[in-house]
Amino acid sequence: MARRGFHVPGELLRARLERIGETFLQGYHEALADGSLDTLAMRLDTIDLEYRGFGYEGAAMALDLLDQITPWKRSRTPKFLAGPAEPHTYMVIVGIGWSMARLRLGFGRRFSNLDPLLRWLALDGWGFHEGYFHWRRYADGQPHPHKLKGYATRAFDQGLGRSMWFVGGADTEVILNLVEGFPYFRRGDLWSGIGLACTYAGGTNSLEISHLRNAAGSWWPHLAQGAVFAAKARGRAGNPTEHTDDACHLLTGLSAIEAAALSDLMLSHAIEGPEPAYEEWRTRIRMHLSA
Repeated sequence: MARRGFHVPGELLRARLERIGETFLQGYHEALADGSLDTLAMRLDTIDLEYRGFGYEGAAMALDLLDQITPWKRSRTPKFLAGPAEPHTYMVIVGIGWSMARLRLGFGRRFSNLDPLLRWLALDGWGFHEGYFHWRRYADGQPHPHKLKGYATRAFDQGLGRSMWFVGGADTEVILNLVEGFPYFRRGDLWSGIGLACTYAGGTNSLEISHLRNAAGSWWPHLAQGAVFAAKARGRAGNPTEHTDDACHLLTGLSAIEAAALSDLMLSHAIEGPEPAYEEWRTRIRMHLSA
């Protein structure tokens, strides 16, 4: 964190946030070293349950990069996603977004081949990558990459917001200053990403989470919606944590199980309209929590 110029918190939180990065790299290297997807999954499943999703995320980045540089064999990622990595679908698609950020060749084809609902998570992954590796470039509201248009820019900002949890060392004041460097119309998506990172990655205490909710002000429903998505991601993967449940209670008033159920319910009502069904899903969650 210090080498990247991130805000360095206390030792325990620093170690946790750095472990997440190390676990991502572990998954990445495991995928490069092992040609068998089943064996890869077995190795990833030895990672501590709480951190396992990050390993799958890193593995997905590596597999997608391999698929792009060996165009005669582009089946690794879809087979991984449809097979052993299916419970980690959300994290895998985010990992594909890391690959897109690094190798943008054929972006349109790669994006269109993903699940029509969840493919926006790949843009989230791209945004996280940019915030994590180039946060100074975006610190003062830098525009989105020129390739991205329409709703893609909003999905990008959701990932950029997630990266702020790491760049800011989970410190509410630092994160708030980062958000306020952006135009007003971009802040809701940033807060959504922050809520997801706070709830999924964790690392802070109840007092700080309450402080974060207060700092979000009128953007609180976006923060809470991110927490709901985090609960759903962990619930689907079967890797629930106490910190996810605590954050859900504080940010949404629901348990992690209830938040995941809310996600499912709102998804069942989401339809394609002026914006993608993905955004309709998010909007319905925010409206329900605000009611």
